[in-house]
Amino acid sequence: MVARLVIAAPSSGAGKTTVATGLMAAFAGRGLAVSPHKVGPDYIDPGYHALATGRPGRNLDAYMCGTGLVAPLFLHGSRGCDLAVVEGVMGLYDGAADQGELASTAQVAKLLKAPVVLVVDASSQSRSVAALVHGFASWDPEVRIGGVILNKVATDRHEHLLREALGESGVPVLGVLRRAPAVATPSRHLGLVPVAERQAAAVEAVAAQAEQVLAGCDLEALLALARSAPELRAEAWSPEVVGPAVAGARPRIAVAGGAAFTFSYAEHAELLTASGAEVVTFDPLRDEALPEGTSGLVIGGGFPEVYGGELSANEPLRKAVADLAASGAPVAAECAGLLYLARSLDGTPMCGVLDADARMSERLTLGYRDAVAVSDSVLAPAGARMRGHEFHRTVIEPGAGERPAWGLRQPVRRVEGFVRGGVHASYVHTHWAGAPEAAARFVAAAARSVAGGPVSSGPVS
Repeated sequence: MVARLVIAAPSSGAGKTTVATGLMAAFAGRGLAVSPHKVGPDYIDPGYHALATGRPGRNLDAYMCGTGLVAPLFLHGSRGCDLAVVEGVMGLYDGAADQGELASTAQVAKLLKAPVVLVVDASSQSRSVAALVHGFASWDPEVRIGGVILNKVATDRHEHLLREALGESGVPVLGVLRRAPAVATPSRHLGLVPVAERQAAAVEAVAAQAEQVLAGCDLEALLALARSAPELRAEAWSPEVVGPAVAGARPRIAVAGGAAFTFSYAEHAELLTASGAEVVTFDPLRDEALPEGTSGLVIGGGFPEVYGGELSANEPLRKAVADLAASGAPVAAECAGLLYLARSLDGTPMCGVLDADARMSERLTLGYRDAVAVSDSVLAPAGARMRGHEFHRTVIEPGAGERPAWGLRQPVRRVEGFVRGGVHASYVHTHWAGAPEAAARFVAAAARSVAGGPVSSGPVS
């Protein structure tokens, strides 16, 4: 039995991240083991959650992993914890486009049988707040809204009017937060600035969020609400789902990290390890060589466009990455990793593994993707299906190689990405918990690379 709360809002911008992170930090400060979770594909908020709790921030994505894995992944992350706090995505009932409630915060709350706390931006309303809360509370009878936290309240008089109106709604007020600039987190073209890029400032912001929550929220009532959640009848997910580890030598998989490559799911490293790999993190901004003995490379998402000059200046590492790819060793690159492997990014030299050039764009590409593998690769055989997500303000030309990585069905049918030797590079982010065979296949390819055998079909260079 895991005490749990889902922190939701009527829309984006209401203060979910501030409240959720503040609650995590406040409860952790009381000595509770707090498990942090985020609904949807967001990579940035979990970094703040991890800072608040000292535990990995984990995502619960019903689209990429399937509804059947939401509760098992939640139980995996919250094992041994006193309390779990789940931050929602967008508005409470917003989900995947044209998919009904799929991947919405409401759906995840129902799958977890978790009470919902609605964070309401009250800055421009008074009595109308009761109608808003009543509408959200009555829309889906299976969603239990157990309380409201009023955010951006201006004065004591404003608070009085809001409480008076909500007194008739039947939904208790569990917190009132005033406007507080100190808790704000800076944003840019893809959302909040990640923790890794502003470590000291992020620590101060999370501390301020905890203080604000301690001052304005009824923690005892919130904890009681969390403990009212019923037993969750599901088995915890395990990375051992990949099956037996690869036989023979244990391949070393290097995973890009640091400020330029902050996007990753905790389950990826767990799956690679369970498949028999030794996972080692390195920083392309600082390290001039890949970890010794690297036989496979994973480069996830992040912000190479912000650090293009520094990444380019690290010529020894760029050459090492290019040499590893030319050797046929498995390389999996997503979004930022794709840009790093390109010939150039905004005219600045990158690794040159791909015959393609990338640049910033004013257009935001965002959305879930149904993908089918077009070419055999180190991640999937041709014809395999996987669900993913795109989120970027860059373009790469050409958008696909002679052997594309994926065929996508929405928003328009197209092929994208590159498969070349052991390289699989694409804009599409994937969550391997929903397709653990990808991790097992990648580690098997790395093991073959160590043994000197063929890694994948197709030209290497």
